[in-house]
Amino acid sequence: ESNGQTEGKVNKLKCIKRQMYGRAKFDLLRQRMLLCG
Repeated sequence: ESNGQTEGKVNKLKCIKRQMYGRAKFDLLRQRMLLCG
């Protein structure tokens, strides 16, 4: 059970990281569009 708990935490961290990367990429794209536009 403890192994399953740690696996769940790892999956949660992966999801959070993915969301953060998505936000960062989106912000970069928006900045670029604002600069080019």
